[in-house]
Amino acid sequence: MRIATAKESYRQDEALFDSRTQRVWAGILALALILYPFMANDYWLYLACLVAINVASATGLNILTGYTGLVSLGQAAFMGLGAYTVAVMEQFVGGYFLINLIMAGVVAMAGGIVVGIPSLRVKGLYLAIVTIAASFLAHFLFVNSGFTGGTGGMNVPPAQFAGISLDTSFRIYWLIIPVTVLMVLGAANLFRTRIGRAFIAIRDRDISAEVLGIPLLRYKLLSFGLSSFYAGVAGGMWAYFFRVVTPESFPLIMSIFFLAAIIVGGMGTILGGILGAIFMTMVPEVLRIVVGMLPVSGDTLQYVSPVRTIVFGLLIVGFLIFEPHGLAEVWRRIRRFFHLWPFRN
Repeated sequence: MRIATAKESYRQDEALFDSRTQRVWAGILALALILYPFMANDYWLYLACLVAINVASATGLNILTGYTGLVSLGQAAFMGLGAYTVAVMEQFVGGYFLINLIMAGVVAMAGGIVVGIPSLRVKGLYLAIVTIAASFLAHFLFVNSGFTGGTGGMNVPPAQFAGISLDTSFRIYWLIIPVTVLMVLGAANLFRTRIGRAFIAIRDRDISAEVLGIPLLRYKLLSFGLSSFYAGVAGGMWAYFFRVVTPESFPLIMSIFFLAAIIVGGMGTILGGILGAIFMTMVPEVLRIVVGMLPVSGDTLQYVSPVRTIVFGLLIVGFLIFEPHGLAEVWRRIRRFFHLWPFRN
């Protein structure tokens, strides 16, 4: 049983995993991710890849909204920029898929920095409206730009690795999962640095942060850029996964989906973005399976199916009312319980 950890050096205090128990569990998780594709069927591999893409994008939004305190409803637009970048690169340039994913992140980052310029003057609801306007502008560009295929969109060839076409859920799994893990670890390490602490200071009190010498515009733009980079890479993986990109692939409701994910999971925590993305992706699928198991006819099913959306919405509202700190706080309570067990009263 572990009650606390005694730090004997700065190296130990800065470690990402501060105990042997955490390192063991991290190793078990890594082993589970490696073994999972050999035990799951195509449907569950599809869900695993989709969850990983959503985790990557939600982690990026958490950097901006959860850690820096800047509300954004443009995450889907930045994913669209990344997806179209990959589609254009594959069609006109080709190249290695990792380079295309990095380019997707860079293009989305540039768009995020442009959108983030008003963040020095506006905040809260007004900033959210600015990002919504950016979403509509991105949709207009996707529809009317000559190289994006218009409303018909673009087909994306499968990613290639060592001459192997990553054209199945099993194969693309080995691209999406490692990239997502690296992105999550990168975000976790970010908030152990001066930049991450500056983001948190801006979130807690931007005026005080500026008095302490933190240049607000620079760090707000950096936060927008990093968040958009994550969204762009997630959009690139989305393009390789579904292999078709259209303007309707990234609607405003998708941005609301990611904002709800970090709220349900817990804003301001890396774990919250992960748990929220898993919850928001898996619960509708579970509800769909449950509705499919009901002994109803096809005609009745069309009236029962919308109940899934209602239940899903009630679950989100329930979390906001009864657990405003999200699933991450639920997990922390479970950990505290077992840390103190059996010495709890």
